[in-house]
Amino acid sequence: MTTTLTSTPTQTTTGTTDLAELVARRVPGFSLDAPFYTSQEVFEADLAAVWARCWIFVATEAEIAEPGDFVTVDIGPHSVIVVRDDDEEVSALRNVCRHRGSRVLTERAGSVANIVCGYHRWTYATDGTLLHAGDQAPTFDTSCFRLRRVHVRTVSGLVFVSFAEDPPEDWEEMAATIAPYLDPHQPLRTKVAAQHDLIEHANWKLVMENNRECYHCEGGHPELTCTFFPTWGYDRDKIPARLMPAHERYLAAEAALETACRERGMAFAEVEALEEERSTAFRVQREALDGAGESYTVDGAVASRRLLADFDTARLGRASVHTQPNAWFHFLSDHVVTFAVLPLAPDRTLVRTTWLVHEDAVEGEHYDLGRLTEVWDHTNQEDGEFCARAQQGVGDPAYVPGPYSPSERQVESFVAWYVARLREELAR
Repeated sequence: MTTTLTSTPTQTTTGTTDLAELVARRVPGFSLDAPFYTSQEVFEADLAAVWARCWIFVATEAEIAEPGDFVTVDIGPHSVIVVRDDDEEVSALRNVCRHRGSRVLTERAGSVANIVCGYHRWTYATDGTLLHAGDQAPTFDTSCFRLRRVHVRTVSGLVFVSFAEDPPEDWEEMAATIAPYLDPHQPLRTKVAAQHDLIEHANWKLVMENNRECYHCEGGHPELTCTFFPTWGYDRDKIPARLMPAHERYLAAEAALETACRERGMAFAEVEALEEERSTAFRVQREALDGAGESYTVDGAVASRRLLADFDTARLGRASVHTQPNAWFHFLSDHVVTFAVLPLAPDRTLVRTTWLVHEDAVEGEHYDLGRLTEVWDHTNQEDGEFCARAQQGVGDPAYVPGPYSPSERQVESFVAWYVARLREELAR
């Protein structure tokens, strides 16, 4: 049966986007209607339905290694301070002063003894407790004016927050599932080697859709496909003939990796939990690399000679995780690379990439920074161009939603998951 889609944007008689109708008419297996990517109203609905309710990856523990270390993260109208408090616990606090609402910390990252609002000098402990408020009435009770908390969870050195009053409970299941894949790399014994921000001129969903497929990788990512097998996402019986040599290398590399993992008691099997009913949908697997098979470099050899966790071999592939709605991670024998997607506007998205190396690794001795970041710097720039072209296209009156290919099944999983979050929001 053939499905026919029109290109007419769904709007009310007042010219505003009818979100309920857009959601109702979404056709599984096809890309979304244009307003999902271009409308300010849909963007604001996304902030409410997804970003204010789900668990969002925001940082790594390596970024806040010592008490007083903090990062600030802006997500739509929300600003959060993620800080290592004086008890060495990770806290997340609303970045809004309890006096008259001033933004408390304006720096992207730093270290403080106490958190001081720059407006009227209200001073808070790193756990959010109000310590000093200047001239106040005798009846003023500082205990009533601590910085508001944000729900925070950590797993394997990754920090997630949720702005929801009652955040999704299925995060714990996700954390318990992925930890055996990531913990062998001892991420709490890493440090930040580099962090690069890239603003992509595209809707956040286009950025995530692009990441959820490698249909474009064969011709679009020459650096990445030195080690990333271009058959990723294909069903085994649907691999094109031109990719069969790569597939044969993949099968051999996977067999060797499975043996290495079994010998070391390391988790490697695929777990795909992307059902739209899950608020915290995710996928994890340890997968082989091409080339030398050791790391994400142009030749596949390690980028850092100081391996993580005192591994006895560098050929451990990549333990890869992706989580809805905004993150993906690669844990390698010599380094970790994390990606956070943060929405800025209907047509602008921040992609933050962070590289972690062993805490004792020394730049210039154990690793070269350019070699460490080369593959993903190139890949991110290439993806940014692809996503910008996609944004231009979906904004064209000629755009009609098109069908996903079989290798884009995880794009469909992401879009179905996203639409389910909107349905939940509309039903509230």
